[in-house]
Amino acid sequence: MQISPSILSADFANLESELQAISNADWAHVDVMDNHFVPNLTLGLPIVEALLKVSPIPIDCHLMIEDPDRWAPPYAEAGAQSVTFHIEAVADPVRTARAIRAAGARAAFAIKPGTDFAPYVELLPEVDMVLVMTVEPGFGGQSFMADQMPKVRRVREAVRRHGGDIWIQVDGGVSARTIEQCAEAGADVFVAGSAVYGAASAADAVDDLRALAQRHRH
Repeated sequence: MQISPSILSADFANLESELQAISNADWAHVDVMDNHFVPNLTLGLPIVEALLKVSPIPIDCHLMIEDPDRWAPPYAEAGAQSVTFHIEAVADPVRTARAIRAAGARAAFAIKPGTDFAPYVELLPEVDMVLVMTVEPGFGGQSFMADQMPKVRRVREAVRRHGGDIWIQVDGGVSARTIEQCAEAGADVFVAGSAVYGAASAADAVDDLRALAQRHRH
């Protein structure tokens, strides 16, 4: 059970110390938004390259961008250890996933709340993780969508049938109140933003979330 705090909720003026504050987490989740695929603009490759130099933990890049076929592989080449593209934005998911893996990173695809997983089952051999969005992508601090739990279960069942070590990540509104149902549904990587960075101690929040998830693992 892995915790991947989202730096979207961190203090952008002090990202190095904000990363140190979550050094007990498994990943640092970095949301890249281009103001085209989603109506928000965050940060891009130069910032990720800077973060990679100072992060005490691996970086998990979630690309909410158009044309990930072109832009995703450079994040892996820069040293991001996990790179996620959106299935709704990618033109050639197999080639893009293979390019990410060839650059040494884990490859993943994300699906928005309104996107069905079923058409993409055959992509499982090409990826290391599937991200099920539990909010509409674009902004932090949104309310958790419990109606996405059946989709998490379907992904978990498909992974079980397929075999192999494919992680299932949930992102959006994950907190001490919602992480248990995510774990019960079959998720094993949890992105939490305000639940970590809004806590009195980010490190304690990471430990607490991990313990809750482990108690309720599927």
